[in-house]
Amino acid sequence: MPNSEWTKLHTAVVSVQKCPDFQVTGQWKVITEQDGNRSSDIFDSVLICTGHHVHPNLPLHSFFGIERFTGRYMHNREYKEPAQYAGKRVLVVGLGNTGADIAVELSHTAQKVWLSTRSGSWIMSRVWDNGYPWDMVYLTRHQSFLNKVLPRAISDYLYESMMNKRFSHEMYGLVPLDRGSRKEPVFNDDLAACITCGTVVVKPNIREFTETSAIFEDGSVIENVDVVIFATGYSYAYPFIDDSIMKNSNNKVSLYKGVFPPKLEKPTLAVIGLVQSLGSIPSTSDVQARWAVSVIRGICKLPPKEMIVQELNEEETEKKSWFGRSETLSMDYITYMDELSSSIGCKPNLPLLCITDPRLAWEVFFGPCSPYQFRLTGPGKWDGARNAILNQWDRTIQAMRKREVPSHTGLSSFIALMKLLFIPLLLFTVFLAWY
Repeated sequence: MPNSEWTKLHTAVVSVQKCPDFQVTGQWKVITEQDGNRSSDIFDSVLICTGHHVHPNLPLHSFFGIERFTGRYMHNREYKEPAQYAGKRVLVVGLGNTGADIAVELSHTAQKVWLSTRSGSWIMSRVWDNGYPWDMVYLTRHQSFLNKVLPRAISDYLYESMMNKRFSHEMYGLVPLDRGSRKEPVFNDDLAACITCGTVVVKPNIREFTETSAIFEDGSVIENVDVVIFATGYSYAYPFIDDSIMKNSNNKVSLYKGVFPPKLEKPTLAVIGLVQSLGSIPSTSDVQARWAVSVIRGICKLPPKEMIVQELNEEETEKKSWFGRSETLSMDYITYMDELSSSIGCKPNLPLLCITDPRLAWEVFFGPCSPYQFRLTGPGKWDGARNAILNQWDRTIQAMRKREVPSHTGLSSFIALMKLLFIPLLLFTVFLAWY
């Protein structure tokens, strides 16, 4: 590593190149630019942490007639605040998190808001059972285990039933074309209410634009459109590094475990934060970075290239069946975190916990798969992890619970009794999941 201080803001990375003796040293030449001045340094390893929300994706070629539309159209990146759209007739294209948020926000100021979706999406509330965040309730090892062992038809039925818990997506015109796909749902607490009130109208995919209107695939037309906001996502790119390093034969970024380019002679370049799953990006990136550093330092070993390529091909087929076609590297959160943490040596040992700490084992298996679980043991162990897991439910609601109310001791006793009765079931299920 260079001796110079390398905390540099407002510095662009121009190029990342293999050093001439890369096969021996694994080193990289990094060229940077600051205030018009370029410099280069040699690094033993490089971690790319730019994520996938980098370049706005504005596929105007997919929307026939957009060039003759006389109103304003833009990518959602240009959207800043709703006041300037007061009294306007706005069409939002794209039913993702951003598109839904913008449509809901504009429904309070714009004259009329339409939301066009090509394939629909499941809409989830951030607030789930008993007022807890949805991921605390849903992202559990128990739920992940059921998804693996149940027949796909039953798993899809339970998944769809859960998504329709608040309202019928079919009735609201939101149901996805591929109902069983586990692609990331949309998180929005207000969209259904806006649709009910008529302040947001859901429309199908756009067939074409005229000078002032939009014509949809079902033949319906909306006239006098003032603004079109394309909430069509982002694309990622690595212009500072040669495509032969990052991309496969299909010109797509291909990474082993979503981190390492499979073609490198030395695993000294890693990508952090590109994968997409239902879990949080910070916790996923944390485990990725820990594993990447372990590989770079030689503590963890990657399999031979032939096995890596074979595994990548098998994973791509499996992921398409679960997540559909996606430009991002979709992963099952718990499975992915367990794979990496197992390599690091920090995956929680559930069979052992069932014997030595049954209370903690219960919370690890049935409770939220929070990042504390990967700090219980191994490298990076944190002494406060156990206490953080056992107290996470209470800490979550402390910010909201400003008025004390009597607790239901009878219900608490019943829950305690149920936990006691189900400990044998927990032990059996955990051993099945582990082996």
